[in-house]
Amino acid sequence: MDTEAQHTERDRSSGPADGPEEGSRFTHVPDPQDTDPDTLASTSTSTDWGRSVFLGMLCTVALLLFSTFVLQPFLIPSGSMEPTLRVGDRVLVNKLAYRFGSEPRRGDVVVFDGTGSFVQEPESGGNPVAALLRDAAASLGLAEPAGTDFVKRVVGVGGDRVVCCDERGRLEVNGTPVDEEYLHPGDRPSGVAFDIVVPDGTLWMMGDHRSNSRDSRDHLGRPGGGMVPVERVIGRVDWLGWPLGRLGSLEGTEAFTGIRPADAHHG
Repeated sequence: MDTEAQHTERDRSSGPADGPEEGSRFTHVPDPQDTDPDTLASTSTSTDWGRSVFLGMLCTVALLLFSTFVLQPFLIPSGSMEPTLRVGDRVLVNKLAYRFGSEPRRGDVVVFDGTGSFVQEPESGGNPVAALLRDAAASLGLAEPAGTDFVKRVVGVGGDRVVCCDERGRLEVNGTPVDEEYLHPGDRPSGVAFDIVVPDGTLWMMGDHRSNSRDSRDHLGRPGGGMVPVERVIGRVDWLGWPLGRLGSLEGTEAFTGIRPADAHHG
């Protein structure tokens, strides 16, 4: 009886208070409520931040692709196209306007690369990363366009004879006077007399603010004569995107309605 009593006392004294025996097959499973809330919050915040960065990059890439091939915002940097376009306006350039066989027409307002016609070939050099970022910002309308990009109105197309000015001070295209209602108030059609024939595949460009526009007239007598190759046209200005008070499509002009074809005039 004494021996059984001693065993009983030993069994009662050993238990949970002494902890699990070495080699026990039981494992402690932590209660989820015991997890540090700060750790959970940190993990969730990191995941949300990473998702936001990814979505932001995806949207930026999509906008750049859309701007490159379809519709590009363009910041107007000067007053050469006033009153049609003003400094600080943001216009939307339709890059599909001339992609499927169509060509610029007289009266169109277009954005074009003036390299080789309005400006010399740019010298290579500089920081390529900075140039890439600048071009990306310009393509989204957040910065001024490259120094080689211009916005002007098409006045003459291939084969046209453009003359200024007739006895009443008007511009003539293929012998027909043009009533340019879009000109800046008080401006003459041109302070420089000229009589040119536009070569095929090129355009004669002029700004609406003639007294404040460096355009095809300023390159007469130079290589190219101020003629812009059609393939240098980036797109047609179809809409005003900013300011909100002027939001909408760009008004067209009837100034060139009735102009005879170049062949008929020369014949």
